[in-house]
Amino acid sequence: MDSDSAEPADRAFRRTSRRALIGGGVGIGLAGLLAACSGAAPKPGRTPSSSSSATDAAPDRTPSTTPTPGGPDSWQALAAAVSGRLLRSGSQGWDDARVLENPRYDDADPQGILLATSEADVQAGLAFARNTHTPVALRAGGHSYTGWSAGGAPGTEVPRSLVISTKALDGIEVHGDGTATIGPGAQLANVYATLAAQGRAIGAGSCPTVGTGGLTLGGGVGVLTRSFGLTCDQLTAVRLVTPDGAVHDVSAQAEPDLFWACRGGGGGTVGVVTSMTFRTREAPDVLLFELAFPASAAADVVRAWQDWAPTADDELWSTLKLLGGSRHSSLSVTVTGVWTGSKTGADASVDGFIAATGAKPTRHTAEQLSYGAAMSALAGKPQRVSEAATSSIGGTKLTDAQIDVLVQHAAAAGDVSGNLEGGVSLDALGGAVARVGRTDTAFPWRSALMTVQYTAVFADGTDPEPFDAYVRGFRKAMTPAWGSAAYANYCDAAITDPSAYFGVNTSRLHRIAEQVDPDGLLSQPHWV
Repeated sequence: MDSDSAEPADRAFRRTSRRALIGGGVGIGLAGLLAACSGAAPKPGRTPSSSSSATDAAPDRTPSTTPTPGGPDSWQALAAAVSGRLLRSGSQGWDDARVLENPRYDDADPQGILLATSEADVQAGLAFARNTHTPVALRAGGHSYTGWSAGGAPGTEVPRSLVISTKALDGIEVHGDGTATIGPGAQLANVYATLAAQGRAIGAGSCPTVGTGGLTLGGGVGVLTRSFGLTCDQLTAVRLVTPDGAVHDVSAQAEPDLFWACRGGGGGTVGVVTSMTFRTREAPDVLLFELAFPASAAADVVRAWQDWAPTADDELWSTLKLLGGSRHSSLSVTVTGVWTGSKTGADASVDGFIAATGAKPTRHTAEQLSYGAAMSALAGKPQRVSEAATSSIGGTKLTDAQIDVLVQHAAAAGDVSGNLEGGVSLDALGGAVARVGRTDTAFPWRSALMTVQYTAVFADGTDPEPFDAYVRGFRKAMTPAWGSAAYANYCDAAITDPSAYFGVNTSRLHRIAEQVDPDGLLSQPHWV
């Protein structure tokens, strides 16, 4: 659409997209949602779940503030109502604010971008969207795999929207009780540096520019996952604005359904998060290690790694990468990891893994660093890259034949013209992750061995279709081994069943989201 406000058809798309998913049974990036109140008549277009339980009852919602009636009903009124900036096409800073971290979505043309600097700005943006029937896209860090947070990039199935960006809500405050309150837009590099300066730590991802909000809401797999748990496991409280404009302070004690949905149910599922409080731990020293193996040993390395990494001591976490493409002369086989215990224990564990491969590493490095220095070293140099990606959840060990399929498809990255670097990354789960019940949070894959990410990097401006086909073909090839499960923070527009992300938790998640967002203001394609 070319108009400045959404037509009724756009509004209908947003309203029905959530409901259409329910008709198929149960129902990314970054959202979580739910169905009608227990015992209520189903709304038209929705099929009630057949697996309701006591936990599926309507959420107990007592907002900290009630919705404010009225609100802006024009772009001019919205601009006047906010303390942050409202950008329209042609505004100074428009192009910088418009793009995501993935340049493949640089053609995005949203209706407007609200750079929120306060909770009141978020409320005003949502009120404007309700009053004018304007679609909404939410953004914190800008790392949306599907480009949904671009608010109208071609091919994303998202209409031209008002983007509400919480990137400027990036405060980080460490409290005397060992908790830390962090804004959704706070980038991981700044979170790690601030916590480390006070001797504290949380477990989260490695990409320095990722926003804490999106990472946490989708689960939060990272380099200390096996010892600290998922990032959402460390969450103790959330402050958020629901689509009706009400502000909620949620925790395990206050509005526990909303809090549950914020722990792995995806960004934007039940509202716009404005701050999150985490339980921190004393910052550990971290041993970083990296191993490289010859391409000929790839199958042996995979076999030994899956026996070792997901069940090793909790103090160990590692990732196995099989990468090909024009940046590599042959298949690259690397294992990178961290150890937060004694160096003696690390030596014994890693040496045992190497022996199990039956191969001699071509490179073996290790360095003992402080928590802050280790997180900085793992971050590398951030840069925007055009990328295609999708994922699986590795719930079982691969057979020898399945390992061969994995290695062959990773090596085939070099056969895709223009593929600079592509293949697969296996990130170990287990440890603290597995000690949480699969329905205790919205993240259901507690007994899985690993998360699996298939990627392809290509030159900016290149047609992404061949690279999407490669990563999705890789996922399809591994489906006989791992099934259809995927990780919400590695969402893929080709995955049309939300239960792939949320499994047994999908129906409850849908009920909660339907309760707080009955008109689908925050709906995303193929989400709950």
